[in-house]
Amino acid sequence: MSSYKEFLEEKLKIDELLEKGYKIAGVNETLSGAFVEFDRPLNDLSQAEKVELHILTADARKYFSNIIIAEQKKAMA
Repeated sequence: MSSYKEFLEEKLKIDELLEKGYKIAGVNETLSGAFVEFDRPLNDLSQAEKVELHILTADARKYFSNIIIAEQKKAMA
């Protein structure tokens, strides 16, 4: 599979989680890629539903990095 197709698949997974109300909660970069943690508050705000994606392509890592930066800018405004 081409790296562009891999990127599109990873981008789609990220976008689907964001559309479902998940937010990026953390990132763990390793030599085998990035592990991106997403969470979404449940009805009881003291708990959250968590999902982790393993991101392999550099383009997808740039993509979620830009999402994090945009969220931080919104929080500062």
